[in-house]
Amino acid sequence: MNIVLKGNINVYEQIVEQYKKYIDLKVYEENDKLPSCRSLAKDLGINPNTVERAYRVLESEGYIIIIPKKGVYVANKSSENNVLIKQIEELKSQNISYDSLIDAINLVYGREKK
Repeated sequence: MNIVLKGNINVYEQIVEQYKKYIDLKVYEENDKLPSCRSLAKDLGINPNTVERAYRVLESEGYIIIIPKKGVYVANKSSENNVLIKQIEELKSQNISYDSLIDAINLVYGREKK
């Protein structure tokens, strides 16, 4: 789907509104990958910071999820799932290993190591 810029509205607001419309109309569905900030900025001929600002707004409103070094995805409707993904990404960025995380989950849920 193409983003079309026009009128006197701020560019980032136009991007936000158009993506909201596409997501609400199911043109983009849950877990669909969206263009990177740089890629979309290049296609539109605008500054990548403008796209980044639009994506931050969309993320704060629950439309997308940004996973560093992985990409931008249409969010699942379950905001609980989005919060959990962000928390896990934060733990990963703090160099918490997968095994440590699984051990902690098992401890919290009272499960034994296998």
